[in-house]
Amino acid sequence: QHDDDAELDDLAECVLKDMWKFNQYYTIENMSADDQKPMWYVMDEFGSRIQHSDRPTCRIVPFFYMPKQLAYSVMWPVQNLQHEAELTRDYVYGVTKPDVRESRLYPWFPVQQTDLDDDGPVLDMDLLAKACGETLPDDPKPVDIKSKTEPLKVVTDLELLKSFLTDSRFQIVEEPAEADVIWLTAHYKDYRKLNTDSPSVFINQFPCEALLTLKHMLFVIAQRCSPSQKTQFDRGGPAWLPVTYNLNTELGQFIRTYNARRKANMENHWIVKPWNLARGLHTTVSTNIYEIIRQIETGPKVVCKYIDDPVLFTRPDTRLKVKFDVRYVVLLQSVKPLRVFIYNVFWLRFANKAFSLSHFDDYEKHFTVMNYREESPLLQIHSDEFVPTFEGQYPDHQWSDIQASIFEMIGELFDAGVSHPPPHGVAHSPQSRALYAVDLMLKWDLDNNGTRCMQPVLLELNYTPDCVRACQYHPNFFNDVFSTLFYNDFQGRPVTQIR
Repeated sequence: QHDDDAELDDLAECVLKDMWKFNQYYTIENMSADDQKPMWYVMDEFGSRIQHSDRPTCRIVPFFYMPKQLAYSVMWPVQNLQHEAELTRDYVYGVTKPDVRESRLYPWFPVQQTDLDDDGPVLDMDLLAKACGETLPDDPKPVDIKSKTEPLKVVTDLELLKSFLTDSRFQIVEEPAEADVIWLTAHYKDYRKLNTDSPSVFINQFPCEALLTLKHMLFVIAQRCSPSQKTQFDRGGPAWLPVTYNLNTELGQFIRTYNARRKANMENHWIVKPWNLARGLHTTVSTNIYEIIRQIETGPKVVCKYIDDPVLFTRPDTRLKVKFDVRYVVLLQSVKPLRVFIYNVFWLRFANKAFSLSHFDDYEKHFTVMNYREESPLLQIHSDEFVPTFEGQYPDHQWSDIQASIFEMIGELFDAGVSHPPPHGVAHSPQSRALYAVDLMLKWDLDNNGTRCMQPVLLELNYTPDCVRACQYHPNFFNDVFSTLFYNDFQGRPVTQIR
């Protein structure tokens, strides 16, 4: 019986791997980006037997019929066909560059390219221009805030800010024409117009900050930090940056690294993330290179080496050792000179199930964002409660030391972010102030002496993060943030300047 079960498990693994040669998908577009979930499916025996050709004889696309809530595959010829001519289709329709086509066809024709350069990630200027699309001020001048005798008038579309900004030096107003500070949840683009028309008005964004807030650009910026020697198994870079590839522009390089690790019997789990979504949306963890490659079809993605040896936390309620991540709020006051602050209170998110390198479709085992899932229990532990509990579980590791390494990581990231002039770096803008959230995890690593240590790992940096919990448990949160950003008043507040 044991041998039979093992054989069935092996067979199931083969099916799950090879099904990505047959899977198709559709997405219902009349939803918000958060709700658009790719629906993967397999066509019937006829559709699945249609082979690939670079000169296809037909096309097949999904068609969703709303009245019946049914999906169909619609097929039509793209050239005149003779009797008994073979039906073929292009498995990567629309991909025209030969090297990209070769990489995208890898699940069906696994030929590895050997002539690819990997001089490190570079910014795609066309993508950058599309993502940013911003105008820069021609000759920005400092804003003289000290001469203002009345409260700074703040206009915002964030209801939370209207409720919790209570410092008498600020006043919420409704009319943009009255504003000294514009605090938006939407992206702002025209900094030149703001500087020309309203040179004394602040905005809560920096030009070219997308370099840090979009994942495919963030890892390029982070790669500038403390580069270590790259190998066939990774790309070098700082210890806090997971090995990362932009699947839309570096798929061939990823395939080469994946195969090098596989041949060396190295751990080979990877996590695929959309460029510009958070909360684990549309994210996949897999060792299956076919599955990883096919994720590109559902939208732009990066792929990062999955943290296979995370520092775990024993939950006090279930006694399970689970994954957790940490969020710090970061305040950017200035680029020239660089002035960066961190809110000392941090926030924690926990998985609900014990961690293991298995069952990667189990959200509550491998992901930590539970506060948007009604069906998932949410564990709340405040940072001041977490620290003594964590140190009790790991008595050889002091949180103050770990936090110092986290702060240094964040400082290095912002150093890199402003090290190049725009559009290759975040732009100097005296009218700009910004609040971000840095999400990170801890993994086990070895220090320079070969001693086991806890290494922070950067996950992402978010623009306009959810601050509900911050305000709920720390009602002065926005007072502290605004006092620091606009008046440089952070002494005696839970704020640390790191740059």
